[in-house]
Amino acid sequence: KHLAPRHRSVERPRPCSSGRIRGAMADKLKSLKFINDKNNPIGWFVQGGIEFAKDSQRLVQRCTKPDAKEFKKIAVACSIGFAIMGFIGYTVKLVFIPINNIIVGGS
Repeated sequence: KHLAPRHRSVERPRPCSSGRIRGAMADKLKSLKFINDKNNPIGWFVQGGIEFAKDSQRLVQRCTKPDAKEFKKIAVACSIGFAIMGFIGYTVKLVFIPINNIIVGGS
């Protein structure tokens, strides 16, 4: 049987009618000196969070989805890296088993 895929209805956020309330709250928060002062621990935390959010938003806006060719290159590079790391781990384990037996099992 072939079943048609279910589509979920995506609800888009409605425009907020309380924009004035948010603006007033932001003005109240900006008027507090300790929140804007990076030398104050609370201000350092708040301003750091704001900077992080702005930088994250800027990063996400600049990111693009890789095309098939770029994705294949990334997948091959990751696979080679996994193989190399697995080989190194296997080699280290192989070398240290006899050394461990000599040290521990000397009786």
